[in-house]
Amino acid sequence: MTTDIIISVKGLEKHFDEGKLKALRGVDADIKRGEVVVVIGPSGSGKSTFLRCLNLLETPTAGTVTVEGTDITNPKVNINKHREKMGMVFQHFNLFPHMTILRNMTLAPMKILKKPKADAEAKAMQLLGRVGLAERANAYPSQLSGGQKQRIAIVRALCMEPQVMLFDEPTSALDPEMVGEVLDVMKQLAQEGMTMVVVTHEMGFAREVADRVLFMDEGVIVEEGTPEQIFSNPQNPRTKDFLNKVL
Repeated sequence: MTTDIIISVKGLEKHFDEGKLKALRGVDADIKRGEVVVVIGPSGSGKSTFLRCLNLLETPTAGTVTVEGTDITNPKVNINKHREKMGMVFQHFNLFPHMTILRNMTLAPMKILKKPKADAEAKAMQLLGRVGLAERANAYPSQLSGGQKQRIAIVRALCMEPQVMLFDEPTSALDPEMVGEVLDVMKQLAQEGMTMVVVTHEMGFAREVADRVLFMDEGVIVEEGTPEQIFSNPQNPRTKDFLNKVL
């Protein structure tokens, strides 16, 4: 049933340095509502560029990105309206250092969604409670660990009530012992049916949580399938080679 597709990518290309560097070379992908898609591959394979094109943080050189039936690469489209539907969590937490955690979380819902302060704060506190950080609402980012900051970054995105969550290597800047607490929050989101696209080096997470795994190399999707297919029985020599190195 095609109406289940929330994001459809066709012929996506992204060139940098006046076309000398082709980061994406014709990517086609569909992401279904409620699906967890994990994108893996070596550094420089185009994974993060692909993710950033999904909400036009990078403007594609060619191809289309259709979100809920609207081609967001069309210049006439109000991209900010579409970005409201897509939460994004980066490798570095991008919290405002001069604002409390609560203020970081309520700023966008109040400014963009025009939520009353009391409603925005109630939602923020509920989400902070979910990730075990309600008591840090009045702390500043500098007073938190990396794992705590990244959990805050995730629930800050959730304050906007997005339909899709995009994660760009959300654990790669963390100390190893903090990775688990962030992945736990992401697993919980997946169980609740959030549509997620995750670029990660955490193969255990991909294996456990993904509905579908995309393996990218040199700007194309080389192979895709269920975690079982990709990790236990990869078909492409390039996929096999990569997994032999990382598993």
